[in-house]
Amino acid sequence: MKVFLKALGCRLNEAELSAWAEEYIQQGHDITQDENDANLIVFNSCSVTQQADKKSRQLLKRYNRNNPNAKIIATGCSSTLNHQTISAINGVSLVVDNKQKDDLVALSSKLQTIPITVTPLVKEKATAQHQLFSRGRERAFIKVQDGCRYRCTFCIVTVARGEEKSKPIRKIIEEITLLQTQGIKEVVLTGVHLGGYGSDIDSNLDQLIQAILDKTSAERIRLGSLEPWELTPLFFDFFKNPRIMPHLHLPLQSGSDAILRKMARRCKTDEFLELITLAKNAHPDMNITTDIIVGFPGETEALWQESLKFIKQCSFSHIHIFSYSKRDGTKAANLPNQVETPDKKQRHQILQALTKTTNQHYLNSQIGKTAHILWESKTEAINDKISRQWGYTSNYLRVVRDLPQKQALSNEITHQEIKSFETEINCIKV
Repeated sequence: MKVFLKALGCRLNEAELSAWAEEYIQQGHDITQDENDANLIVFNSCSVTQQADKKSRQLLKRYNRNNPNAKIIATGCSSTLNHQTISAINGVSLVVDNKQKDDLVALSSKLQTIPITVTPLVKEKATAQHQLFSRGRERAFIKVQDGCRYRCTFCIVTVARGEEKSKPIRKIIEEITLLQTQGIKEVVLTGVHLGGYGSDIDSNLDQLIQAILDKTSAERIRLGSLEPWELTPLFFDFFKNPRIMPHLHLPLQSGSDAILRKMARRCKTDEFLELITLAKNAHPDMNITTDIIVGFPGETEALWQESLKFIKQCSFSHIHIFSYSKRDGTKAANLPNQVETPDKKQRHQILQALTKTTNQHYLNSQIGKTAHILWESKTEAINDKISRQWGYTSNYLRVVRDLPQKQALSNEITHQEIKSFETEINCIKV
């Protein structure tokens, strides 16, 4: 059987796809990159915004329209929160709740046309097939925990994902070791509440990172999004190790303490600023990015200006901007003083302009420095002799190089000087 796997949304969804790919391969099935060539389509949906819900439905309809003979399994946050709506979409044969995700491959056996068998060439096939599945991605996302014990008033994901559940360190080490045998050079630790890792198994994130450093030889270890609380002084010491990538995504959400209280966030602006100072002191090229929600209920013009002033003070290299929209099932949906759409659009545009400026400033600051770059397999032909190849620096900056086609080696780590900032493609070049 040929299985097509697709995720929408967060890195956690991507990590789950990788785990299912391994399981399907172990069962003797093939992973395909072509949705129209698949017998089974597994779609990991997203519900972080109403737009994500809409896109999840649209993708499911497209899969059925383009490949009506394929069985479709829908899972993820949108499928969990909107079970009846998703299950009613033509072609969807099975909806797997988030709580059942660990059993998704086994549940596939409910679909009569999908046999579950084990082949004698498991290891050899797994290695080759995983490379196909990871094509164009020289990094692997590893799900180390799920769920969140906190309830930010705007967040529907914690409702969809449930309580916190951490993967034992032993299993994470085994997973990383397997990925290394398959040639993966960079692993990205992901979770709904990554900073809360281990809360349910008498452990913590510091212990996990130390174990990975001690018990694996992974060349590059990257951390997914971290809520700006529960980070210890020891945590920042890890960035002295060159194997820990100097990039932190710390969601601020608002630069106004009054709005942060309405959001039920657990970090005030002065505390957040202390974290930024610790992070930048930990590594000279630390790249700090964030999430901001504009137009949250009660965000007056004065509070917006307060938020904007603080965001400027933080000097983020990039900001993921979200205009607030009501999410049924969250406390924020019933809060008074909802912000008008034109105001949200204007604030969104102001932040877009700000992040463009701060991003260019940070990229320009890297010119002349030597970067540690992991090059991807994806190339773009410039002419019949020269190819353009893309990669990421250790501090998660997109970088490009032009070189003779035969020299474009994928999954290669090099140390090269950053020569320029290419405005047209918003990228640094070596």
